[in-house]
Amino acid sequence: IMAVILPRDKYFGVWLIFFMLGLGTLLPWNFFMTATMYFTSRLKDSSLVDSSANQTEASSERRSLLEAKFNNVMTLCSMLPLLLCTCLNSFLHSLIPQRLRVMGSLLIIMFVFIATALLVKLPLEPLPFFSVTMVKIIVINSFGAVLQGSLFGMAALLPASYTTPIMSGQGLAGTFAAFAMICAIASGAKLEDAAFGYFITACFVVFLSVLSYILLPKLIWQLALLVCFTFTVTIGTFPAITVDTKSTIADGGSWEQFFIPVSCFLLFNMCDWAGRSLTAVWMWPRKDSVVLPVSIVCRLIFIPLFMLCNVQPRLHLPIFFHHDGWFIIFMIFFAFSNGYLASLCMCYGPKNVLPHEAETAGSIMAFFLSLGLALGAALSFLLRALV
Repeated sequence: IMAVILPRDKYFGVWLIFFMLGLGTLLPWNFFMTATMYFTSRLKDSSLVDSSANQTEASSERRSLLEAKFNNVMTLCSMLPLLLCTCLNSFLHSLIPQRLRVMGSLLIIMFVFIATALLVKLPLEPLPFFSVTMVKIIVINSFGAVLQGSLFGMAALLPASYTTPIMSGQGLAGTFAAFAMICAIASGAKLEDAAFGYFITACFVVFLSVLSYILLPKLIWQLALLVCFTFTVTIGTFPAITVDTKSTIADGGSWEQFFIPVSCFLLFNMCDWAGRSLTAVWMWPRKDSVVLPVSIVCRLIFIPLFMLCNVQPRLHLPIFFHHDGWFIIFMIFFAFSNGYLASLCMCYGPKNVLPHEAETAGSIMAFFLSLGLALGAALSFLLRALV
């Protein structure tokens, strides 16, 4: 008997992608269910709101018919399409390609959330708003059922352990939706603005699920995460921390004025450019070498090194590297490694897939590069506060 040997899931890439896809199956329903406060606020009867002053207390306890029945109708419009489309999917899965079922469902769900976010800003009468909302709930649960059935079908082709991340992702969906709503309320924004941010968050998470499905057959995710990590470390440190470093040898001279423009900005950009340019003639380590991810992770050392330079003002950490020379040496290696290692990842990414998929791979790499910049910008607030 010939045994079938499955390739090893190096770095748990497939596991994480199935987790994200599992999150994407139940997240839409949970986001709609958790946002009932927003939906019912849009269904208030204006005749009750505009009651006379002596009936204010009584009217506050009364609800319109649409408000009162919203949760019941929402549940019905969720569960019936879920049941019907799950049954249909079990019969029609052989007629519709898996990629169309999964990708189509995710894109339609994302489109519904974008429409929901836009409708937050659009005034509608209670009845049209109620009707539109129920149509959206029917749509997301119908396609959510197709997505869920297709996802478990994909997992069935793999070892049994790959059903677990789907279940875990689905379990997290409710918690994530509740936490997002709590954060939206805690922000202190008006209900309309909080709801808009809430639904935009859902759009972003569903988009990550789409990206995860695109990555599943390609697994260029390692290089994508590496380029993201590279720029997270870089932007987390430069310029938020480096620009506040003061010269200890200027002693009131002109070097004090030139220290940051020269040692921080000019030096960084020159060394970064040199690192990027070097990949045109020499590319080491190879894309499948463990040296590449290790080198990128090792760049974390630059964060404490810069934090221990003469960064002013400071509240917590001592100054360990007083002399300007230390800062300049760190900056040279920091900038050169950023340019060189990021360029290696960007060059290797499209070469990890088939030729006709190279353009898609390049777009994915560009997205993760931008994600790294955004994460680094957010991280910079924490790192600067720790100095």
